[in-house]
Amino acid sequence: RSFSKQYPDVKVTVLSRDAFKPFFRNLKNVSFFSADLKGKHKGVIGLFKLSRELKKLKIDGVADLHNVLRTKILKFFFFGLKVVQIDKGRQEKKDLVNGKIFQQLKSTHQRYAEVFAALGYPLDLTNPDFPNRATLNSKIEAVVGENRAYKWIGIAPFAAHEGKMYPLELMKNVIEALSQTNKVILFGGGEEEIRQLNLLESEFENVTNVAGMLSLDEELDLISNLDLMVSMDSSNAHIAAMLGIKVLTLWGVTHPYAGFYPFNQSNDNSLLANRNIYPLIPTSIYGNKCPESYKDCMKSIAPQDVVNKVE
Repeated sequence: RSFSKQYPDVKVTVLSRDAFKPFFRNLKNVSFFSADLKGKHKGVIGLFKLSRELKKLKIDGVADLHNVLRTKILKFFFFGLKVVQIDKGRQEKKDLVNGKIFQQLKSTHQRYAEVFAALGYPLDLTNPDFPNRATLNSKIEAVVGENRAYKWIGIAPFAAHEGKMYPLELMKNVIEALSQTNKVILFGGGEEEIRQLNLLESEFENVTNVAGMLSLDEELDLISNLDLMVSMDSSNAHIAAMLGIKVLTLWGVTHPYAGFYPFNQSNDNSLLANRNIYPLIPTSIYGNKCPESYKDCMKSIAPQDVVNKVE
């Protein structure tokens, strides 16, 4: 969004999985190219085919914002084109997890911007634009209702790893308190998550579960209408931030210092597990490594603290 505003005469083609296409909707001079990584673009031969398809677009340069084996192979096939790959700061992140340092690392957004700068397109991210609130279609309104007498608070209580997830019994207390004076909308995905969210919906007034009921496009429309999103260190935090919605993030064995804090959010918009009790935090960058004695670290965030922060 910043790039298309600051360089309106440059065309950008985003290469990613088809599922992520809605994230890039309504951006000027930005088109989306779907990589079929389980089909025709699978493996080295598939990536060679992909490089041939992309070259037909007459691209002048490549911003590799992923820097993994697959994009390194693509870089080889892009021989002759200028390719700049993101520096993920892997060693710094190892040092952070190993306790050698405890300081704020560059944000991923900064790292992205450095790639574009190296391609000749410095970016200013200090005054970002965000899309307007979307108009909700009849399907979304049928699911969540039209009543705006209450504030709409989204809650995404799940995360990919247990060490990043606020205990559900405590989140239940948060939902109970917030639903007294707000409309609470629950987000998630997957059969087991949907089952648990349905139980929460059935237990309280003013609580609606939308998991599994809307397309990603419709979820984006709905999130753009929230007053606040409460999320773990997980995707819904970043989706809401991308849409300019305030986000309260809850952190367990991961830590904002690793650089994955949601974009353009105040540092005050977060609650962290008590590091005086759990001094090894962060135990991992993505939350996938959690010592047995740290599995309950998020219980050090009291439900009332979450409610107070929301208010």
